[in-house]
Amino acid sequence: MSTAERAVPRPGWTLVVPVKVLARAKTRMADGAGRHREALALAVAGDTVAAALACDRVRAVIVVTDDPLPAAELSALGATVVPDEPDAGLNPALVHGAGRGRELHPDTGVGALSADLPALRPAELALALDAASEAAEAFVPDTARVGTTLYTARPGVPFAPAFGGDSRTAHRARGARELLVPGIDSVRRDVDTPADLRAALELGVGPRTAAVAALLPEPVTGR
Repeated sequence: MSTAERAVPRPGWTLVVPVKVLARAKTRMADGAGRHREALALAVAGDTVAAALACDRVRAVIVVTDDPLPAAELSALGATVVPDEPDAGLNPALVHGAGRGRELHPDTGVGALSADLPALRPAELALALDAASEAAEAFVPDTARVGTTLYTARPGVPFAPAFGGDSRTAHRARGARELLVPGIDSVRRDVDTPADLRAALELGVGPRTAAVAALLPEPVTGR
């Protein structure tokens, strides 16, 4: 690393993780996961938050949820939990969480991180956040290059996430820099379907997801 590179400070980050009420979470896993669907959703969120908190670039994790069960479990991991306000959809909830994060840590950048990254590795998240520090706004597309798993805004930059549907196109249209960084597969591997879960298991998931996945039938996990 050059002297010039060392002289450019990289911001710490506050990450906002939205967690659905479990009764409405992972509905596309319903046929495969059955009665374990809510447990799987909670396990995936737990592994995501734990990995984010273990990343040395992350100062804090703000979880936005109205469900008391994930609120308690994720708070116990070290996350700060805030209610879903104004209860008007995902992006307003993220903006609310980011506002709380900037109140607590005004010197950090703010990012929105998907709650369904069970294979997330702290070192890979660090690579993504280091790349994000070079742009006012940035995002990481999911593996399918349709959605978004991470959106970031540097300190002092308006936080304007555009999750939902083809969020990759929406974030690009707003001028956010797309981050196609080598070595961040776990940051891009979100889980919505049985095929996604199988791919995450191949990468290597966290202990909570692994425990629940062991209860699921072979067509879901590919065992």
